[in-house]
Amino acid sequence: MSVHRAAEVGFARAADAYERGRAMFPADAVAAMLASTGAAPGVTLLELGAGTGKLTRSLTGSGARVIALEPVAEMRAKLAAGVPGAELLDAVAEAIPLADGSVDAVVAAQAYHWFDPEAATAEVARVLRPGGAVALVWNRRDERVAWMRDLSRILDTRSGDAPRYRNGTWRRGFDGNPAFAPLELHTWPHRGAEGRDVVMARVASMSFVAALDDEPRATLLAQIEELVATHPDTRGREDVALPYVTELFTTRKLAA
Repeated sequence: MSVHRAAEVGFARAADAYERGRAMFPADAVAAMLASTGAAPGVTLLELGAGTGKLTRSLTGSGARVIALEPVAEMRAKLAAGVPGAELLDAVAEAIPLADGSVDAVVAAQAYHWFDPEAATAEVARVLRPGGAVALVWNRRDERVAWMRDLSRILDTRSGDAPRYRNGTWRRGFDGNPAFAPLELHTWPHRGAEGRDVVMARVASMSFVAALDDEPRATLLAQIEELVATHPDTRGREDVALPYVTELFTTRKLAA
């Protein structure tokens, strides 16, 4: 299996922006993930699509053994530098180079929608021990907020065929799969770090934005800058920040 072009090109170009602009996860969401996975010394966690390590830092802090899979070299370099306690794998979620039943839990942050849902979930089921947990988390833009709706309308004009979390296709490997219990959803309100530079780094870190040629990318970023500068919700504010809803899905592998 190969990495989608938008991810391969975009995340390679945007690793620095990803680290600057992507929000961490709220403490309550992280605590819920750690509790659901049983993260502790003696437990082996596998993180898929670990990126620059936004979640990985919290996983290693639990004392668990953390195996972080990340196929994009530039992202993996940031991960290695920032989270030296993790064991890194250069691989894709659809072909995990680990033995059957070798991990206690599988997690992913802002990533599972990039994977082939059936192939990746089959691999998750293979490497998990019976009863092992799965925890998948996303910071979703809160489009109940007016300027977030306008931001999304601009971004949607350039998203192309890049996989999106919000279309729900990532669920296909889990829904109705007899290997797993039904997915459970947990949500929290969340707010990203303040600053227009953070907002712009967040947009620039999006794979399909970073993968654009120079001229259309510059045009799109200029549109976002104008939105932030002129929208009534953000105009003249120094404390502007992206509002999110953090969504955590959990399930367990059922015994055979």
